[in-house]
Amino acid sequence: MKEKLKGWLEKTKSIIQFITHRKTIKGASITYQVLWNLFLIVLTVVILGGAFATGVGAGYFASLVKDEPVRSYENMKKDIYNYTETSQLYFANDVYLGKLRTDLEREEVEIDQISDNLINAVIATEDEYFYQHKGVVPKAVFRALFQEVTNSSIQSGGSTLTQQLIKNQILTNEVSFQRKANEILLALRLEKFFSKKEILEAYLNVATFGRNSSGKNIAGVQAAAKGIFGKNAKDLSLPQAAFIAGLPQSPFGYTPFTNQGTVKTNLEPGLTRMKTVLKRMFDGGYINKQQYQEALAYDITKDFIPAGTNPHDNYPWLTDEIEKRSIEVLTTVLAKQDGYEEKDLKNDDNLFYKYKTLASHALRQNGYEIHTTINKDIYDAMQVVKDNYKYYGPDKAQAKPDPETGQQVTVMEPVEVGAMLIENKTGAIISFVGGRDYNKQQVNHATNAIRQNGSTMKPLLVYGPAIELGQASPGTPLPDVELRLNPASSSPWPRNYDLRYSGIVAARYALAKSYNVPAVKLYSEIVNQDPAKYLEKMGFTSLRKDDHTNLATAIGSLKNGVTIEENTNAFSTFANNGKFIDAYLIDQIVDKDGKVIYKHEVKPVDVFTPQTAYLTLDMMRDVIKMGTAAGIKSKLSFSSDWAGKTGTGNEYIDSWFVATNPNVTFGIWTGYDTPKSLRTSGLSYSQRTNYLWAELMNAAYKIKPDLVAPKEAFPMPEGIVKRSYCAISGLLPSSLCSRAGLVESDYFNVNHVPTKVDDSLIESKYVTINGKKYMALSSTPKEFAQSGVILNPDFITRMVGRNFRNINQLIPDRGRWGNVLVPDAKMVDNGKNPNSVTLSISGNTLSWTSSGDNDVIGYRLYKGQSKIASIKSGSKLSYNAGSGSYYVKAVDIAGKESSPSNVVELP
Repeated sequence: MKEKLKGWLEKTKSIIQFITHRKTIKGASITYQVLWNLFLIVLTVVILGGAFATGVGAGYFASLVKDEPVRSYENMKKDIYNYTETSQLYFANDVYLGKLRTDLEREEVEIDQISDNLINAVIATEDEYFYQHKGVVPKAVFRALFQEVTNSSIQSGGSTLTQQLIKNQILTNEVSFQRKANEILLALRLEKFFSKKEILEAYLNVATFGRNSSGKNIAGVQAAAKGIFGKNAKDLSLPQAAFIAGLPQSPFGYTPFTNQGTVKTNLEPGLTRMKTVLKRMFDGGYINKQQYQEALAYDITKDFIPAGTNPHDNYPWLTDEIEKRSIEVLTTVLAKQDGYEEKDLKNDDNLFYKYKTLASHALRQNGYEIHTTINKDIYDAMQVVKDNYKYYGPDKAQAKPDPETGQQVTVMEPVEVGAMLIENKTGAIISFVGGRDYNKQQVNHATNAIRQNGSTMKPLLVYGPAIELGQASPGTPLPDVELRLNPASSSPWPRNYDLRYSGIVAARYALAKSYNVPAVKLYSEIVNQDPAKYLEKMGFTSLRKDDHTNLATAIGSLKNGVTIEENTNAFSTFANNGKFIDAYLIDQIVDKDGKVIYKHEVKPVDVFTPQTAYLTLDMMRDVIKMGTAAGIKSKLSFSSDWAGKTGTGNEYIDSWFVATNPNVTFGIWTGYDTPKSLRTSGLSYSQRTNYLWAELMNAAYKIKPDLVAPKEAFPMPEGIVKRSYCAISGLLPSSLCSRAGLVESDYFNVNHVPTKVDDSLIESKYVTINGKKYMALSSTPKEFAQSGVILNPDFITRMVGRNFRNINQLIPDRGRWGNVLVPDAKMVDNGKNPNSVTLSISGNTLSWTSSGDNDVIGYRLYKGQSKIASIKSGSKLSYNAGSGSYYVKAVDIAGKESSPSNVVELP
């Protein structure tokens, strides 16, 4: 033991000697000095770097907020607390409609009337340092910034209640550093002006909380308490308060109700969130362990109030449309106030989104008066007609994904309707029909449903532009035959709706009867001049590149489609002498001080000349006089100078009728939301659509007869003349055309009157065999031939091309065309003499049988050796004769005779 102690003392002594040795002390001193200097250098660098970074950061922050105005207490107070001053809506002529309809229900409540449990739950969940910070929590901001820069999968957020209030009431939800910097600056300023109690009260009145038991969106704790639990905010239990406090993080994810007002099948997300809120309240010391455990065990689902009735606004489609268009108008107004132009909004999505959001806020906060063009009485009357109409057609089954569960379910879809009435000279929307039942389908079919417009496209894209380009007139002959105009298919295309052909028809007649083939054929001749540019001038906004070149566009088969408003509005161009006037619904917007901040201005766009507009209108008059809408006349209770067009979508999935008179244009569409055929038993789909059009117009007429039924007709402009032309070619009548009885007269633009003489006919001889006409051969006996005309082969090539084979289709099956033949109406000589016939006698009447050959053109009656009569095929095979000896020979198209029949004697 002594030895060990002695050894330890010796080692200790050696260590002390080493430490106290001069060299050791000198070495330690040098090391200390080096380490100290290094520490000082690092400290200096950190201090300087921090200062530099702070300066750079401060400079960057200043650059982000440099455009943010310094807001006064009054301005901030107005923005923060002005969450109930919504805009007032008006029909035309200052008739009051009501406050702006919104699906966000809010009921203001003072903080003293809010449960402490709810206040504590919100603070514990949303902003645990609310009473300590000055508007922002730097640690949280830097954490959120780091997560953003590093693209972290965990995003904890960095917004205080004060910042959230700024974002909701003053700024937008735009995701950018500039918006965040402005948010921080304004939050700091807000904390200087307002107490914590005021800020908290404002937040609790503006935060969103999902849906109530009626399926309506709710904001503010009072609306949430009443809408979910049927209580005032001051009476909420701890579990109820925790459930509501958890909603703002994901209002529609955690809400217990669907948009139909039913309780969700999966409530787990909201219940889990409630437990999280309770845990934070416990951790924050707001509740004790017993309260925490009792609240966790509580079945909150039994407190959800039953589904309530969905309060239905009297004017759901109208108020929605006013809101949408008001935001569009205010977006531009607010941007212009800041020095921007409409083109700036179109070219910058972020800028557009910013001002659209500001416009939405302003509409609800600034107390505007929104004055519209809608005539209340006409609008009301049209809704009554729409609701009581009995001939929409049957509901049809449709498989659809359930919006809540995503599972396929089968629903019964009704035939929907959309209609719009526009005043021509101003573009004012007088009335519209948005659909059948808003509670079942909120889409405004008059303004938002994009559908194929079928044959209503023909006057807009084919006949109007063709007349404008000098390629057609109302009387222009067009081929309605079996053509193959689709290069990608060997099958005939297009086909007419009745699957029949009518031969050569005038453009006027083709439009009246809605034939597809003539329209597409004419369009193919002008498509290289881009007629779709006229549609764009007339307000079509959904056209795609293919729509400018696809021949099917001529009959309304578009890549996307067109709205009822756009289609109807385009037809008013013809009533406005060729000028397009854009339809509008917002007449003016007045602020709280009575200042008009927006007034609609009519800005006509030149599309067609007045002559083109009138000629197209005159063609569309025939649609109603004798065409596909002829039944309209008997259904209208008044008369007016109407011009219009029906339309049917591919596979009968859309049905249209649009018509215009000198004052108004009214268009209607019917169809299923999920495209399905409208064909059914009973009334045809077009009759059902047309008759509803008539009933709606009758209702409007009872309210405003002078508007709906002007006494004057469309005036004919100068530059229109009436001229004769040949119905085959459209050229000046030739003598052959006159002889064939095919001279017509119609209106022309004086600059496009035909100057060439018709060359479509060639003089010819023909014979009739078994009721059919064939061209005579050079050897055909003249006694059996008749003078007629034949279509010039060169003309046929010009009209239908060289590859068209069924030339006989060109001749309409109408009386006056009977003397016109086609070049292939030939009978080939069979090379043999006809079979003989049998002659008989009855009194003085000779009669004989017909020859069995199919090329016999007539019969020669002989008395003795002399021919006494020639009887053409198709005539009565008999002859009254006197005494003598008789026989008959059959004659074929080549002039060959049969052997004589038997001889009969008359005494």
